[in-house]
Amino acid sequence: MHDTTALLVELGAVILGLGLLGRFAGRIGLSPIPLYLLAGLAFGHGGLIPLKASEEFTMVGAEIGVILLLLLLGLEYSASELVTSLKTQYPSGAVDFVLNATPGAVAALILGWGPVGAVALAGVTWISSSGVIAKVMTDLGRLGNRETPVILGVLVMEDLAMAVYLPLLTAMLAGVGLAGGSLALVIALGAVGLVLYLALRHGRLISRAVSSDNPEMLLLVVLGLTLLVAGVAQQLQVSAAVGAFLVGIALSGEVAEGARKLLTPLRDLFAAVFFVFFGLSTNPADIPPVLLPAALLAVITTLTKIGTGYYAARRAGVGPRGRWRAGGTLVARGEFSIVIAGLAVATEPRIGPIATAYVLILVIVGPLTARWTQPVAAKIEARRGGGTGTRDALAEGPVAKSAPERRLGSHDALTPEPVGEKHE
Repeated sequence: MHDTTALLVELGAVILGLGLLGRFAGRIGLSPIPLYLLAGLAFGHGGLIPLKASEEFTMVGAEIGVILLLLLLGLEYSASELVTSLKTQYPSGAVDFVLNATPGAVAALILGWGPVGAVALAGVTWISSSGVIAKVMTDLGRLGNRETPVILGVLVMEDLAMAVYLPLLTAMLAGVGLAGGSLALVIALGAVGLVLYLALRHGRLISRAVSSDNPEMLLLVVLGLTLLVAGVAQQLQVSAAVGAFLVGIALSGEVAEGARKLLTPLRDLFAAVFFVFFGLSTNPADIPPVLLPAALLAVITTLTKIGTGYYAARRAGVGPRGRWRAGGTLVARGEFSIVIAGLAVATEPRIGPIATAYVLILVIVGPLTARWTQPVAAKIEARRGGGTGTRDALAEGPVAKSAPERRLGSHDALTPEPVGEKHE
């Protein structure tokens, strides 16, 4: 078969298969991420039918998928929202980091992966899946609950932390040493600070320069600018994903809204390709030996995430039941755990199988903990002779939805739709 013909056949089959898997996942109320990973495992090296003709295209598509994921994430937030979250939620963010990054780092050191592997696996266990969490909260009808802003605050802090974490990880993976890593971190922090300053003070000018009434022109300008900045950021060892995230933050108002609508289908397509590519690059035979450590890590970080949510909700004055709901909701890991593992797998191949198994476990367990953590905690408390009084019940009831929470209702199963309004 001609190379071009084989490429078209394989690519068409992959995209059609992804569409069918996504529809099936929607029917059973599951995130499609684990199905995409399993599809990649089935057709990758060591799988049932290895895909060869489309491998190079899939690799490039996966890179674009990561960039679009971070761009759309940046478009969800305005600079003022990020600054406000940083001021009010930093204690919860610090607790989140310590409780959930530490198990991954310790596990990597025990497995003999060294400092680079420890930093990479720490990120895998640290970051929750905002896409899965958004869908779970929507399905459970909790968008108006008092713990919902707390959950969103933790997710925003994690997203903002990615702008610092990813450049540091990229520099370590490149082996540039302590000096080079410090320089990359300084550049990343400077870039984040500069973008936040420009977006706060001159957001209208930036958006006006990019704005266009023609959707085609807006799409080309925003996408082209994002790829250009991502490439420059990659050259500076800051991470292409961070460059894309900063472009998203810099845009606001109608420009951000229009770009989000135009780019969301592209993001979903290339993000799905990215998950498949990660599965393709992982040998299925490597997963059974790591199932036990992955399961143990999943159990530990399930408990630490529940603790994170409980602390954050308690700090916000939410009653006991809402604290348990917040903790259980934050358990799911997904897209960004795979993004981090995808960056690290070239330098530390052993992270691929354990990250795949870990995400597969928690992307399924996460919705279950969101539903059952609070009822289980209530039963345990009742057996101990405790209970929640009327005051706690009143403190946890539904409240009127804010704009960010109403927007959360439109999230899909893959990655989040807007969790915050963009403002100029």
